[in-house]
Amino acid sequence: MGNSSGIGVLDKSVLVLQTVAEQPCNLAELTEGTGLPRATAHRLAVGLETHRLLTRDVNGRWIPGPMLSRLAASAHDTARDAALAVLPALQEVTGESVQLYRREGAERVCVAAVEPPTGLRDTVPVGMRLPMTAGSAARVLAAYSDPDTRTGLLADAVFTERSLAEVRKRGWAQSAGERADGVASVSAPVHDPTGRVIAAVSVSGPIDRMGRRPGERWAADLLAAAQRISARL
Repeated sequence: MGNSSGIGVLDKSVLVLQTVAEQPCNLAELTEGTGLPRATAHRLAVGLETHRLLTRDVNGRWIPGPMLSRLAASAHDTARDAALAVLPALQEVTGESVQLYRREGAERVCVAAVEPPTGLRDTVPVGMRLPMTAGSAARVLAAYSDPDTRTGLLADAVFTERSLAEVRKRGWAQSAGERADGVASVSAPVHDPTGRVIAAVSVSGPIDRMGRRPGERWAADLLAAAQRISARL
């Protein structure tokens, strides 16, 4: 069930929220997804609905509720703040789009981005969710995930365990035309103070400018930027 607080009802409620966040659930799906008894799953979901942490879609399935967005909007995101202090300089050096991604389940979310002022852009807006199946940022976030998560992600990914081992050995990942045609990117991990990888910082742009091996050109600058973000945490 992930982290345990020792407060049973709280841990079970968080489990319900996490399960519904991955996909809309009716009671049977919620029971299966959480492993909780049917009556417990129902009681907790209805309670969370009362507090607007869950709501129902048109099919009557539970989905994340409006209160979650309100809480998230007020949350202080130290990784994003640290990235926004570092990304503008990286954007200036590379001349390309730069982003910070965080993994959420089987997706990665763009939590910060700085775009070139002019010219052709591969824009990834903040808040955009991309699959964890392709692209250099997905490779980095998958490479440093725990073994069980990694196995689950590899089932649908274009990359292999062997290529992820290479990412860990090298300390960065690159891709060309992997997630989107004509787009190349290079990504490096951002570590929290305990050494855990919590995000990936990326440079992305057109293949005709970045080349098919963008790491040869930008890995050193990217690693330096990732280090600066990590240091600010």
